[in-house]
Amino acid sequence: MELNDLIVYARGAFRRYDDARVGLLTHGLNYGTGCFEGIRGYWNEEDQELYLLHLREHYDRLAISAKILLMALPHTTDELIDITVELCARNGFKHNVYIRPVAFKSAEDIGVRLHGVSEALTIVAVPYEGYFAAAEGLRTCVSSWRRAEDTIAPARAKITGNYVNSALAKSDAQRSGFDEAILLSHDGHVSEGSAENIFLVKGGVLYTPDPAQNILEGVTRRCVISLAQRELGMTVVERAIDRSELYGADEIFFTGTAVGIVPVGSVDHRQVGSGARGPVTRSLAEMYDRIVNGREPAYRGWLTPTYEAQRVPVA
Repeated sequence: MELNDLIVYARGAFRRYDDARVGLLTHGLNYGTGCFEGIRGYWNEEDQELYLLHLREHYDRLAISAKILLMALPHTTDELIDITVELCARNGFKHNVYIRPVAFKSAEDIGVRLHGVSEALTIVAVPYEGYFAAAEGLRTCVSSWRRAEDTIAPARAKITGNYVNSALAKSDAQRSGFDEAILLSHDGHVSEGSAENIFLVKGGVLYTPDPAQNILEGVTRRCVISLAQRELGMTVVERAIDRSELYGADEIFFTGTAVGIVPVGSVDHRQVGSGARGPVTRSLAEMYDRIVNGREPAYRGWLTPTYEAQRVPVA
């Protein structure tokens, strides 16, 4: 699909993509004063339905990010859910999609500040299949770039300007022959990937960095913790994790809205387990895939159908 063919939501209405441009001096563009979410939609051919995943959780988090930047969203979470469903329906998507809501400082002027600057909200949805080309055993390295400390930039908010930190780490990793980077916190503990949370399996226990390691508390991260506890009966421990623990893990995997659940095959040229998906990663990934595609009735509450409300009941 060409971007020009897309219907987007901007300035309080549905518009063509080309009619929703921003100016060169837009505050959010020049200073990174914006926040965003990434939301996935999964097309189920058999059901002829596009299932949108965790809309409420994402928009609740967007509201918190906006608050940190002294902004207020122009719609309630319920209104944003309705707008997003209508947006996807207007585009007639019949494939997987990625939805990008962005709240940003929209004034076109010069001056670094948060107060007294006008705001705007846009929502764009595009066809989307996957974040990584390889689904088995990503090659990773520990980055020389440290994860942004919360006293410098709010790590728990999904702020646009913060992602230069991730971009630096990601490009360094890929230009050195790796697939992804792992960032450490300011004090040297494992934090997260460039755009993913990270989990380790060791001795049948699932470990993940606690929020004090400046992680973004991911929506998918929360889902995986719940699934591991409820469905696999695993103990999940959130704590500080040292770099060397990565080398001795039985399994490592990344989680995130864009990536889903993806295994790590090596860290700093040291193989993790078999180098491919281990049994815990496989179980969680297969379960997650069934859930997001509407195949697990117990988890239908995670999903919002796009086309269901538009169907005319058969007389």
